[in-house]
Order: sequence, then structure tokens, then C-alpha cells
Amino acid sequence: MLGTSINPIKTASSSCCSSSCEKRMETMLSLTSFDNCNNSVRFLFSRSKLHCSKTLVTKLPGVRFRVSPGSKFRVFCESKTQELQIRRCSPLLEKASLSSNDAVVSDEWKAVPDIWRSSAEKYGDQVAVVDPYHDPPSTMTYIQLEQEILDFAEGLRVIGLKPEDKLALFADNSSRWLVSDQGIMAMGAINVVRGSRSAMEELLHIYNHSESVGLVVDNPEFFNRLAGTFCSNATMRFIVLLWGEKSCLASGETQGVPIFSYKEIMELGRESRVALTDSLDARQGYIYEAIGSDDVATLVYTSGTTDNPKGVMLTHKNLLHQIRNLWDVVPAEAGDRFLSMLPSWHAYERACEYFIFTHGIEQVYTTVRNLKDDLRHYQPHYLISVPLVYETLYGGIQKQIYTSSTARKFIALTFIRVSLAYMELKRIYKGLCLTRDQKQPSYVVSMLEWLWARIIAAILWPLHVLAKKLVYEKIHSAIGISKAGISGGGSLPMHIDKFFEAIGVKLQNGYGLTESSPVIAARRPNCNVLGSVGHPIQHTEFKIVDSETDEVLPPGSKGIVKVRGPQVMKGYYKNPLATRQALDEDGWLNTGDIGWIAPSPLTNFSVLLSVTLSLCLATPVPVHMLPVSLSRRTSECSFQIGPILIVDEPFSIDGGLMTPTMKIRRDKVVAQYKEEIANLYK
Repeated sequence: MLGTSINPIKTASSSCCSSSCEKRMETMLSLTSFDNCNNSVRFLFSRSKLHCSKTLVTKLPGVRFRVSPGSKFRVFCESKTQELQIRRCSPLLEKASLSSNDAVVSDEWKAVPDIWRSSAEKYGDQVAVVDPYHDPPSTMTYIQLEQEILDFAEGLRVIGLKPEDKLALFADNSSRWLVSDQGIMAMGAINVVRGSRSAMEELLHIYNHSESVGLVVDNPEFFNRLAGTFCSNATMRFIVLLWGEKSCLASGETQGVPIFSYKEIMELGRESRVALTDSLDARQGYIYEAIGSDDVATLVYTSGTTDNPKGVMLTHKNLLHQIRNLWDVVPAEAGDRFLSMLPSWHAYERACEYFIFTHGIEQVYTTVRNLKDDLRHYQPHYLISVPLVYETLYGGIQKQIYTSSTARKFIALTFIRVSLAYMELKRIYKGLCLTRDQKQPSYVVSMLEWLWARIIAAILWPLHVLAKKLVYEKIHSAIGISKAGISGGGSLPMHIDKFFEAIGVKLQNGYGLTESSPVIAARRPNCNVLGSVGHPIQHTEFKIVDSETDEVLPPGSKGIVKVRGPQVMKGYYKNPLATRQALDEDGWLNTGDIGWIAPSPLTNFSVLLSVTLSLCLATPVPVHMLPVSLSRRTSECSFQIGPILIVDEPFSIDGGLMTPTMKIRRDKVVAQYKEEIANLYK
């Protein structure tokens, strides 16, 4: 009961019946003040004794008075004050909403979804995304994409998602994946991402470990595979279906969990946005807050090549660093076309997508199955992918050459050998040969090397030009990639690197990891040193340390790579021990990779992610002759290759021996071939 201030006034005493009670009480109560902050009510009341029990509704929202029967002065006040809801917004994307409620507003990017306001203003009706392989196929301009993101974010608010809630987004790359990802971020929630090809136990572990409250899932087929396990082992507040019809979902599995289609979320969002625009009262029902740069934007779980995946907490600041600084690596221009085939949830693909959308590009979603045809059809300026894709393209070109007529094969192989030699000499006279030797050769030796390389390159140059006309132009028309292929997410084999350089397709190698959002170094278009991963991107520091003493090593010495910069993660979710092992007090991230820094003047940075021997054999080698062939080819090397196990079945994602980002699961491989490996050393 709230305290009241009661002042007597004179009125005629009369009996009160139930039918006239409310009317007479209206004259007996006179509200003089109401303090919403203190929930206090002051009013005037008569000395008359009341003979009825009646609840009176005032003009104050949520405030009711109940008068006790037979009492002159006992008054009960029930105040039901509606609690204001927190509405977190991306500062620039929803600037109008924040500014109308006296919230602090910035014209700078503070959260990742802010980029869509800038891009919509700058590129408007230009095509942003093309998604030809989903039903329905879709094409969206920058303005349309911004509005879809806003509608999706609002739809999530309507169905009860709160700021800082975790929402699992288990889906593959598509236009709706992008809208969902950015919609979740735009309303201040945290998305937890993975693809449809991950193992069931891995998805369940990620969902439960992240404490997700709901699930955004790709399609009915994928959900039906998850349903039984998830509905009995996970708590879900709701489910959102990105593609397909709800009628295709397995009946009886969801146990009463509400399911919304993508269209339903969009409709709810549009209706709510209209209501907020039209009604001042509706807007005043919220406390508006801006998303901060240090807020967690997403949880990206590691590949889990050796153990359970760890949840990497990436902030808006981490991802904005990539958006602002990748142009030095990929100088994209408005109207350029990118072909996207990597899982969108992967940190590498994701950071690149965010970046390119700030430069007015057109992104086309493709698949592994359609890649070959789409390269020819769309003729992309850039392809961002992992080394395995470039190895596959290389294999396809080699197959085309070897299945040609004898004359065509001879001409093509001869030209390729000439071009390989020409590019090798060109690297020598341009000073772009990677070396670990800190001692520079004498001036005379350097001049002789330069002169020799120049002369032989000049002799080979006409043949290289002829090869472009007769052979390489046909290859270019088949694979597109007119500006560059960007390779990351694994070690790029040297023979692949050299081959594409020889035929005139620029490959730019980079290095990073999920914990660094991910890019920390990459080769630049004007300094594309083969065998390296290029210079650190801006605001990024490197050091190479001894694995035992942690002592900083000089250039040319191999050691553990450590990195520090704005892109380094906040930490591992609910795993302080792993965080302390990876991040020291000064913010240095231990990558766990072995690398070395090339000495001056060649100031490129090379990271050897794994020891890999890549052989380019002109003719197939019989399986039983492979050990002999390898031994012969490595006879002058400082290492020897031990016993070899050749398996019939290739490692694959579906077979469980590769991660969704096409990394080998070493623990799974060792477990599956335990006996065979043991027999090698008997």
C-alpha cells in the first residue's frame, strides 16, 4: 500500500449503492499530483463514510484505487507501472530512432550493421547480392538489403529476442544468411554461427555451450535432421526457418516451440516499424541504447581439428578493423563482382563480405557444384577462397591439357614451362625472391644476378607473350578472376602459386585465424611475394618468439608467431583458462603457428602453417613407385619422407575427416587409421 496525503472537504453525506458508486466517487476524489518516479499519489477525499467496495480506474495508466467498505479514510492505491523495455540499436543504422529519444548518436561506424546505412546512401540502387540457387532466387540492391536487415531485426524484437541474447544461426551462405546475421547484430543480440555440414554432436555442443535461446535454421531438411536431438537436449524459445515451408517440417518434433518462417519475421518487423513511426506513445515505451564497439557481435566456434570447438568472442570493434583495413589488400571498386562460395559463417569469408559491401560491389552466391559454370558465366573480378579451391581449378586445367591432342598438349606444356621460367627470372631482377639470409650478397654478385636474369627473361619474353595469346586467354575466359584470387584459411602450395602467376592470374595469399577476426597479414597487389603471406595489415604488430623461452627472435629465425592488434578477440566464451593460454596480459595472441620474418630489404612476413611437400608430376606415378619417386626428388633436401600410407577414400567433410572449412581433422584421421599407421613403423 502506498502512502497518501488526505485533506478533508465538505460534501453532502448520502448512502451509496453499487450502481451509483463510481459516479459519486468521481466527485469525491480529486487528483492533485502524481510522481511517476516515486510512485506516490496525492488526492483530496471526503469525510463521508463509504459503504461500498469498488475498484476505480483513473486516467493514469496502470493506476487503480480500491476503497475499503465501512471506512472514512482508508484508501488503497495499486500502481502498476509499465516497465520500459531496453531497445539496443546500431548507432548509425537506426540513428533516427536513437536521436528522437535523446540517446547519444554517432556519425561514425560503431557497430558492424552501421555499414548498411552508409552503403545505402552511397550506392542506393546498385545490385548488392545475387542469389540464384535458392527458391525463390533473389537479387537485392543496397537500399533493399538495408531495409531487409532492419525488418528482420525488428521482427526478432517482436518475437522476444533481447539484447545480448545468444541466437544460433545454423545455415549456409545465402542472401538470407546475410540478412539474418546482420539483423541479429543490429538489435544488439549475439549470433552463434555454424553451417549445415557440421556434425550433429558438434552443433548441439555449440548450441548448449553458447546458451543460445533460439535457433535460426537453413531449411526443413536440415532442421528435420536436427529436430529429434535438439528438441530433447536443448531449450529453444523459438525457431526461425530461412528457406522452405513450415509444412515440410517433421511433425511432433518441436514440442510446442513456436516456429516462424523468414517471411513471417519480415512481416512482423515491417508492421512494428510502421507502428513505431506512427505512434509517439509506442516509441516512448522503450529505453534506447546504442550498441558499443566493445560489445560482442558474434560467437564463432573454432574448427575443432583436435578437440571440442572453442567459442571465439569477436566484438564489433574487431570486425570493423577488418572492414576499414582490407582495401590495401583488395582495392575493390564500385561495380566489381565477387563470387562467394565459402561458408558465410567462417571468419575469413565473413570479414571479406562485410568489407566488400562498403565499396559497392556485387556479390554472387555460388556452390562447389556450380563454381565452374559460374566462373565462366559471371566472370568475377575477385574470388575469395581457400587453397583447396585453387588446387581444384589447377587440377581441372591440367586435366583439360592432358586430355587434349598430343600436339596441343605439347604446345601448352612447353609454353607453361617457358612462362614458369620467365616469372622466376622476373622475381630475381625485381628483388622479390623470398630469403631468410640476413647477409646481403656483394654489390658485384647482385649486379651479375640482376643482369643475367634480365637477359634470359628478355629472351623468353616473346614466347611468354605468345603463350598468353594462344593458351592463357582461353584459360582466363574459363575461370574469370580478372583482378585477383584471394587465398586464405590454409597453406597455399608453392606449385599452385607459381602456376597461376605464370598464366597471368594473380593469387594473393593471406594469413589469419578465427581469434584475429581473422586477417592479420596478406600480400599486396603491388608486392605479391610468392612463398610469403605478405605484410601485416594496418595497426597490426608481429613478433616471432622462441617456443620455450618466449624470447623474441631476429628476422630469418623460425619460431612461434605472436600478434597484437585491434582485431584480436575478446577471449574464449566461458573458457578463461584457454583465454589465458592464448592471450597474455599485454594483448599478444599466441597463434601456435611457426613462421619467420624475412629480413630487409624484403620486409615481407612468411608464415609456414604446416610442413607440406607439393609435387607437380608431369606424368602419373604408379602407387607402388611413389616412395621411390619421392625419395629421388628429395635426395638433396635436408629432410626425408618416412613411410607412406595411401588410402583409397579421399578425406571429406561428409566422412568426418575434414572440417566444414576443409581442414583435416587430425585426431579423426589418426583414430580411423590407427592400425594402418602403427603397421607402418613395425
